[in-house]
Amino acid sequence: MGSKERIQRGKEETRVNILDAALEIVNEDGWQALSMRKIADKIEYTAPIIYEYFDNKEGILLELTRKGNIELLREFKKAKAANELPEKQLEAMWIAYWDYAFANQPMYKLMFGVDTNCCECAQAIPEAVAAKKLVMDTIAEVMVGNNPSEEVTCRKYFTFFSIIHGLISINLVQKGTYDEMNQRILREAIHGIIKSIND
Repeated sequence: MGSKERIQRGKEETRVNILDAALEIVNEDGWQALSMRKIADKIEYTAPIIYEYFDNKEGILLELTRKGNIELLREFKKAKAANELPEKQLEAMWIAYWDYAFANQPMYKLMFGVDTNCCECAQAIPEAVAAKKLVMDTIAEVMVGNNPSEEVTCRKYFTFFSIIHGLISINLVQKGTYDEMNQRILREAIHGIIKSIND
């Protein structure tokens, strides 16, 4: 490996270290505790070095939001690939969304602005757009006999999102019902929306 490649790899490792440190701080103390100074202290760098990689805290938050959307898109693709029928794919993707939210609570809160401010540019992240499109395409497959317009599939997507994100948010911000009840509500909501799709 040449010196140019070594320098580039070193820069990428530093960038990853900064993002990992930011997530550690958030996991320990919450998003409100995150600052460039704390990140620098955590990885034993000076603050100016952090600014060489990110202009400000918002730049770090945006990159973490992108990382979360990459992970969520991966989960959607796995859920879709594991099922043959579009209805089952749709159900599996929303369950994967639910599971991701609770397995990655700080990241989910950042991505969707639960109990924190989400990044202003988050909706333009290509992976977020791709995840939404994958779900909308699957909704269109379920509705194929009705030849749905993009407006209709978008409306159905936001019906799913509103209900499932709302249930997640209730449980993340203040403890909701017990897990068995949550699972029942989640599945009943998903099945109810899927059933209504072709009505």
